[in-house]
This record gives sequence, structure tokens and C-alpha cells, in this order.
Amino acid sequence: MIYGVIGDIHSNYEALTAVIGEFRREGIHDILCVGDIVGYAADPAKCIDVIRELNCTIVAGNHDYAVAGKFPLSYFNPDARTTVLWTIEQLSSDQISFLESLPLKRELQDITLVHASLNRPELFDYITTGLDAQLNLDILGTRVCFYGHTHVPAVFLLREGDVRVERGPLIDLKGVDKAIINVGSVGQPRDWDNRPSFVIYNAEKMTIEIRRIKYNVNDAVKKIHSAHLPKVNARRLSTYSI
Repeated sequence: MIYGVIGDIHSNYEALTAVIGEFRREGIHDILCVGDIVGYAADPAKCIDVIRELNCTIVAGNHDYAVAGKFPLSYFNPDARTTVLWTIEQLSSDQISFLESLPLKRELQDITLVHASLNRPELFDYITTGLDAQLNLDILGTRVCFYGHTHVPAVFLLREGDVRVERGPLIDLKGVDKAIINVGSVGQPRDWDNRPSFVIYNAEKMTIEIRRIKYNVNDAVKKIHSAHLPKVNARRLSTYSI
């Protein structure tokens, strides 16, 4: 089984459709999503519709839950909070109900999905260090866990009690006891490479590929400005680049 794994789409329709197009070219139909469909960019409704049409396995992100009224707005900085409130106004009651229905964690076969952290996932803590990863690996009940939230791709591997980090692009999981994989961000990468980041997981070969592709970032930026969303939302797309 080969999976395409995405997350942190953040209402960026141009980036999302570019990634889905890549999956179709690769013949990948099983798609997993680690949440945050909405937030920051200007196409929340269209991105929700695309995700629902894909019928992918998905968990909730903090922006998804904030729009659904299940996570406090006080968590967010003023620009993100403004965007959450704007997003609520763009969605139908059915779309908001969809976000509200998303679980915080899901397991399928030997894969766990979570947006931020396995330890009290409702708090949306960050996994950024080896110690953070170790705490999550200790409670991980499957061989592989995919997550997002930081917008920076990374792979933490547990082998014989030791944790090490890999950045890819291709990682062999054979001989690894457990792995926690940050898939990066489709809609707003924050590792100075503004191309969408996503993962292709080959469960049979036990390989992880962190992949980047180009997309029409200018259209995404123009839409943010046209919607009068905070300018930083657009600036992040155009300045986090290589």
C-alpha cells in the first residue's frame, strides 16, 4: 500500500490542487491528512470540498477546531485570530459541522495520525526536539505516526532506544522500531522553501519520501490580498522561499 500524506493546507487551494495532481500522476489514491484544512489563505470552503471529495482519512488541526468553536481563539495571535473569524463567515453550516466532526487522533493498520502531539492532542503542543519526539514515541501504539503543526518536515526514528532525526528526502524505515514523521505543510511551509511539502509512504517497502513541488504561489497571494486578510499571511507564502 502506498499512501500520500498531507497536512497544514491552510486554505491554500492552489497548493492543495497541485499536490493532489502529483498524487494522481503517481497513481496514489489512499490519502491521509493530519489536519488544518483551513486558516491563513483565502479558499477555506474550496479546500474543505476537495478534502471531502477525496474521502481521505483525516484528523483535526487547531485551526479546524477553532473555526468549529472547539478550540479557544485566545490561543492564536491577532492575525491568526482575525483569519479564523473571517473563515467562519466563508463556510456553510455543513462545512463547519464537518470540521467539528473530525477526531483528534486516528489509527489505521499500523499508522497513527495526529495533528500536533499524541500527549493530550487537544492541547496542540509542538514536537520540535528529540525529547519531544521521545515522549511521543513512548506512547505511540503503532509503528508509524504522521503529524504536522510546525510546518517543517522532519522524521524522528527510534532504533534500539536511541532517537535520531532525518530530513530526507528518502528515508528507509527497515530496522526502525518506531517513527514519527512531520509531513511539513502543503499551504504554508516555514522552512524557507515555499514549495508545498508532503509525504509518500510505501508501507510495503517501508520507505518515506518527503517531496516538494512548485505551484502558482502568485495566485494564492493575490487572493489573500483581495480578501483583505492580514498581509503577513501572504508575506509568509512569498518570503519563505529558496
